[in-house]
Amino acid sequence: MLNLPEDKRIILFDGVCNLCDSAVQFIIKQDKKDIFRFVALQSDLGQEIIKHIGIDAKKIDSIILYEPGIAYYYKSEAALEIAKSLGGIFYCGTLFSIFPTSFNNYIYDYIAKNRYKWYGKKESCMIPTKELQAKFLE
Repeated sequence: MLNLPEDKRIILFDGVCNLCDSAVQFIIKQDKKDIFRFVALQSDLGQEIIKHIGIDAKKIDSIILYEPGIAYYYKSEAALEIAKSLGGIFYCGTLFSIFPTSFNNYIYDYIAKNRYKWYGKKESCMIPTKELQAKFLE
């Protein structure tokens, strides 16, 4: 595996999705403890991480939270883990964990299925500004 930072949680996201891009920008602003790093699912590193953790790349188009050497989460579980890590008011989002994962994933999948229609799609992945480059692994 590539030299991934072991003290950071890595968020893999759809790099061409406007909703996903907005979510990444939001997380960056709220990440006061600097615990997250980001990589697009479409990138070479993103594909390598997916392969390393054993997820079929053809079946995944959602967010993945990867903790190198510890665990990975995807879909609603990833979103809830991210909310928990951000803390503060966002920790309240973890209240959704009282519902079965299948229910949360049903809601997540509905939004994911319609995200391009509702929020649009970019031609290519976002290129981070100089200030944000340290937050992105590739």
